[in-house]
Amino acid sequence: MDTNDNLRDFLTIPYDELETLNLKAKKRALKREPISKVRKYYSDYLKAEKRIKAVTICFTDIEGRFHMLDYDKKFFLDSYMSLTFDGSSVRGFASLEKSDLAVTPDWYSFRWLPSDIFGPGKVLMFGYIVDQNGDLYESDMRSRLHTYLDDLYKKKKIDVNVSSEIEGVIVRDKRAEQNYDEKDGFKLVTEGGYFHALPTDKLKQFIDKSAEAQRVLGFENEKDHPEVAPSSFELNFKYTDALLACDQIQLYKLVCRQVAHNMSLTATFLPKPVVGINGNGMHINISLAKAGKNLFYSKGGELGLSALAWSFTSKILNHANGLCLILNASVNAYRRLDPNYEAPNQIRHSATDRGAMIRIPLANNNSTRLEIRSVGPDANPYLAVYSLIKTGFEGEDLVRDKNKRPRMRILPGTITDAIRYFKGSGFVTELLGEEVKTKYLKRKEAVAHRSARELGSKIKNGEILYHHEVTNQLLWKKF
Repeated sequence: MDTNDNLRDFLTIPYDELETLNLKAKKRALKREPISKVRKYYSDYLKAEKRIKAVTICFTDIEGRFHMLDYDKKFFLDSYMSLTFDGSSVRGFASLEKSDLAVTPDWYSFRWLPSDIFGPGKVLMFGYIVDQNGDLYESDMRSRLHTYLDDLYKKKKIDVNVSSEIEGVIVRDKRAEQNYDEKDGFKLVTEGGYFHALPTDKLKQFIDKSAEAQRVLGFENEKDHPEVAPSSFELNFKYTDALLACDQIQLYKLVCRQVAHNMSLTATFLPKPVVGINGNGMHINISLAKAGKNLFYSKGGELGLSALAWSFTSKILNHANGLCLILNASVNAYRRLDPNYEAPNQIRHSATDRGAMIRIPLANNNSTRLEIRSVGPDANPYLAVYSLIKTGFEGEDLVRDKNKRPRMRILPGTITDAIRYFKGSGFVTELLGEEVKTKYLKRKEAVAHRSARELGSKIKNGEILYHHEVTNQLLWKKF
């Protein structure tokens, strides 16, 4: 018996109790309970619960990489209004001369954690990044999304609902991405796929364990299954408030990576980890509601859509090329945009064709939504959702000449082309601001300049090792 275990008594909560706690926490956020009441509830809980040792605060950098800071519980309770960190240590986030940043907890995002995934004695919250002047940090896209959604509700009483369909692939070895060698490529765990994976093979074990963890985190799971490509998976969960949906995307990928790691495997969310099979997408489903009514639905409208929904569709399609670098954020992402593998590269909408950028699923009052299919799973979810929503409200409509047959428009085929459209888009400048646009562009150019201009048929070392979700300081310095 490990004597150290006898000395520790940190909080572990059974899965059924965890789900109840986290669904109640989620409900507090969705009901918009007064923040002072919510803060008091959780701070009182933290003071009273002696078995909690640390509070994990999460944030996301401009490219979408997830970061976590653990604060001692007592320190956190005394100092949560001033939790500072070095922003220049986060690549591309803050300059050295403006490196002092702070993170403020979002108490609505409080979650109890499954101890077999996160360790015992910890709870988690997402944070808002604050600059040296005490303002929300411009490069923190979670803050930008939160502010935009808050203004929409205050001014128009509109709720934005989002659900995501995030695909990934399970490959052998714990450090398969960091040790990637293009001569060998990734080694798939199983050749089983859609509908015919064996009930207890490693892929199914992984899916079951990940789904259990996400269920207890309050995701409200709907469907968990292998995807079409061998060794691929997709775990679906209920639509919710757009900010919360983006938080769940980040937790989804974190949980999947940790479960795979525990099984001596890697869960990769590269858009196209293996040539010759379907890639990974992150379809973003968006709908608007007011007083519980779906604003995208119209019983008599074309395909069941309202004029507002068609306006959203038109504006997103009109700005598709400029937004492409946001929605497809890596060199590798442009391998996925191949219609031969059910991936969308056509700038149009369709009710049936999965090669279209926007799909219009079968509509009724509850389920009417726009499904933006071109988004890669390595995109910054806050940046992607913010851009899509703001474009839908504030972009310019696509103008067509009714006397001419519209020509087929195709999304950029490489990151180099996407950078050119992004750089030249005045609308993107309005969307992000000059400083954030420049900062994001530099990160993308840094990788594009060090990668082959033509993708070719073999996935290169550079597009994996220097991918923003994989690289670290040691790998980056090998350029």
